[in-house]
Amino acid sequence: QVQLAESGGGLVQPGGSLRLSCSVSRFALDYYAIGWFRQAPGKEREGVACISRSENYADSVKGRFTISRNNAKNAVYLQMNSLKPEDTAVYYCATYDSCNRFTQVVPGDWGQGTQVTVSS
Repeated sequence: QVQLAESGGGLVQPGGSLRLSCSVSRFALDYYAIGWFRQAPGKEREGVACISRSENYADSVKGRFTISRNNAKNAVYLQMNSLKPEDTAVYYCATYDSCNRFTQVVPGDWGQGTQVTVSS
């Protein structure tokens, strides 16, 4: 099992920004695709973004969110701009075999999640 740990969530006003961090091992960064999914109460898991050799995004966040990695810090980030109330959810970073179908497949491993609340 790969260990992942999310941080950086919080309360932000609509139109604001947050940067989420995911701590993950160097080996996992090299071996797996790393992505973010979110889950709101009463809703199904929604894949948000994924990074391997390139980046992929869900249509709902394209142009607003940016996923990146810093191997020296064993970290993956999710920069979230122009946040909307519908972005409110618990956000998880996770491992995937690839980013090809990350919006459909169940991730291999994920962390404890971090709460993001967008409200005025």
